[in-house]
Amino acid sequence: MPWLEVPRRAWFATLALAAFGLVAVGLELQTLLRLAPCPLCIFQRLLYLVIGVLALLGVGLPAGGLVWGGLIALTGLGGLGVAAYQSWMQAFPHLATECGYAEPSAVERLVDFLGMEWPGMFLATGFCTSRDWEFLGLSMANWSAFVFAGFAAFALWLAARRS
Repeated sequence: MPWLEVPRRAWFATLALAAFGLVAVGLELQTLLRLAPCPLCIFQRLLYLVIGVLALLGVGLPAGGLVWGGLIALTGLGGLGVAAYQSWMQAFPHLATECGYAEPSAVERLVDFLGMEWPGMFLATGFCTSRDWEFLGLSMANWSAFVFAGFAAFALWLAARRS
């Protein structure tokens, strides 16, 4: 299969492009549709940026492909957990403690700090239980869970394949 012969660096570059592209699409949707991202949305955006940076490290330092792939997979699994939790909050809003109503968690404090430093990218103004945008009946958090799972699986494949 010819696609299996593609160098690992090219796969890492594709992963970086996909991660950064998703952030760009999210920012554009936020602006065009006047969406208000919640702290969990912003944290997922941050995790996509981390995946993109780790993938760029995989491009620049391909000898560490196992390390970069493993770190991307762990970050993807973390993102899957956050997106799944937000999806649960959206499905059962009456059971969920809304972000911002209790003592701020570490994630909320990080998002608040980043929002003060770079508001255009990280300012959280929405509620975690709202489903302001849907595509094919799935919210952005639902789609994000699928994407994070795909990134984790792809990164494991990248880590496992030979140079």
